Amino acid sequence: MTSESRTSDDFCYRHPQSESFVLCQRCGRTICGSCQVPAAVGVHCPECAGSPPALAKPARVIGGRTTRNRTGTSYRPSATYALLGIILAVYAGQFLSGGALTQWMAYWPPLTVLQPWRMVTAIFVHSDTSIFHILFNGYSLYILGTLLERLIGSRRFVTLFLLSGIGGSVAVLWLAPAQAVVGASGAIFGLFGALFVIQRSFGGANIQLVIVLALNLAMGFVVPGISWQAHVGGVVVGAVVAWILVRTRTADKASPQNTQLASVGVGLVVLTVLGVLF
Repeated sequence: MTSESRTSDDFCYRHPQSESFVLCQRCGRTICGSCQVPAAVGVHCPECAGSPPALAKPARVIGGRTTRNRTGTSYRPSATYALLGIILAVYAGQFLSGGALTQWMAYWPPLTVLQPWRMVTAIFVHSDTSIFHILFNGYSLYILGTLLERLIGSRRFVTLFLLSGIGGSVAVLWLAPAQAVVGASGAIFGLFGALFVIQRSFGGANIQLVIVLALNLAMGFVVPGISWQAHVGGVVVGAVVAWILVRTRTADKASPQNTQLASVGVGLVVLTVLGVLF
């Protein structure tokens, strides 16, 4: 797919310079992060949300980033910041608890039956012996999160992050059943996989992304202490979630989108059960 395949539908109708993935659930027009108004289901554009014309201000763009939303206030990728806040709070708790929190939250496959929550909590806990682990994951989450959350919306972004992280845990269960793991790397690689799929859907050239992704995947095979299994599981699930989002992008497919995303979660549960049994 080449750049010629892009259409006006890939850009915000109010800010033509802002590429976006999210549609207004009422009128179906493409809206960027600055124009998204939370609704009971999905998001609406300012007009459908009933904003007075005076509030529907064009966004200012500084350094390629939209800085104002429909009310003139700064737009913030709230879900990305919330996830970063949780990770940092947990990291502080690891030291305050003398490592007890690390032991409670880390994922070790033999404990899957008795403590399945570890498949999720492990996403938010990081190595307490190397600060580079949380620095790399935190920086990657900030860069990828601020970009993807604007494209797909906060709710879909959190869904993508969590499903990718759980996908990493499932891969560890199947491919390294005796290995204990911690960290958001599986979820981060899921964001990489999702960005690749979404960029392809926009017709963007993503050779650089492929190179970065390949190099990071390769590190898991050559650098001791890195779980390549979690990385592979995360990138696969992230790509699948993004593929669903691309195929169910229009407003009339909101229900099928939720159903298909739920099916990914069910599939991960089934794979977990099978991994435990066999």
